[in-house]
Amino acid sequence: MSNLKPTPFTFLNSINEGLRGKDVFGDISIEEKAYPSFMVNRGLSYFADTCLFANEMNKHPAIPGRSQYEFLRRTIRPSKRFAKWLKADSDADMDIIKRAYGYSSDKARAVRSLFTREMIDGLKTSMDRGGKA
Repeated sequence: MSNLKPTPFTFLNSINEGLRGKDVFGDISIEEKAYPSFMVNRGLSYFADTCLFANEMNKHPAIPGRSQYEFLRRTIRPSKRFAKWLKADSDADMDIIKRAYGYSSDKARAVRSLFTREMIDGLKTSMDRGGKA
């Protein structure tokens, strides 16, 4: 490793390799607060064999980062795990409602069911500024 700050994927790869992999904290001197526990737990939550370990770590956020890392590295069975990270979907109808009424994403999601297709089409035409799409 170089002097670069480790990413969440550095920690995830090390945990997935188990004890045969490199110890991220042992390879370079990094502070415990550099351990991104939320992101590591999120990455582990995508797999059936590791989601319970990630959930357990989420229940105990006061545990120091180094201890969380060591627990996960020593208890999770080594395996190659790859998953596409889920991202929030963009909904054009929600964007129209947000722009028309100045709503936040949460509020627009809550009122989305109140709009019919005709109402949304009407909002689209009233907000159309012309030009190429």
